Formats: sequence, C-alpha cells, structure tokens
Amino acid sequence: MIINTPAQRLRIIIDETEKTGHTPLYEAIVHEARQAGLAGATVWRGLMSYGHTSHIHTSKILELASDLPIVVEMVDSADKIERFLPALAQLFQQAGCDGLITREDVQAIHFESNKSP
Repeated sequence: MIINTPAQRLRIIIDETEKTGHTPLYEAIVHEARQAGLAGATVWRGLMSYGHTSHIHTSKILELASDLPIVVEMVDSADKIERFLPALAQLFQQAGCDGLITREDVQAIHFESNKSP
C-alpha cells in the first residue's frame, strides 16, 4: 500500500563540534525529536562546506577534519514540526552556537508491505 501525505521537512545544519554540555548537539537534537514524537530523524555528515564566514571545512586526508558540517533532517506533519521548534531553539541556546534551519513543504510517500509482523 502507498500512503501519500502532505508533510514538512526540517533541515538543521550545524558544525560537527557543537555541543550542549558534553553531548554533541546533533545527538541532543535527535533525542529531543524522538521525545517530541517526531516520525524520525537522520544525521548526515558533510564532506565539504562553507558558510557565512566563507571558511572552507573539508574532510581531505591531509587536513584535520574535526569541524565538518552536520545535517539533521526530519519529516513529519507541519503541526509536529511547529511544536518542535521551541525545543530546538532551546538546544541552540544551551549550545551557544549558530546554525541554519530550513523548513519546506514536501509530499511524504510511505510504502507499506502487506506482511504481518
């Protein structure tokens, strides 16, 4: 069965080194999203990036790659994403860091098998 639903994608882009306490910020975001009941979250590690400072971060073998971009992405209903934003803002405040967040309307297409668990 195919389920096609309007949804939103929340994409959070941060530096790999950002932490809240001793926990990497991306881990804290995933745990907070799970606690908030969002459908799921995925963390991606970038190979190369630059942002508002124009400083290039790269994972080239001859350079130390300790500050690569991290993308945390989640897809859920617009209501759930909206309710999650204050918790996300609090995590950014606790970490004392910058980041970029994008929010886009998407169509979530979910394929379900007919198998019983």
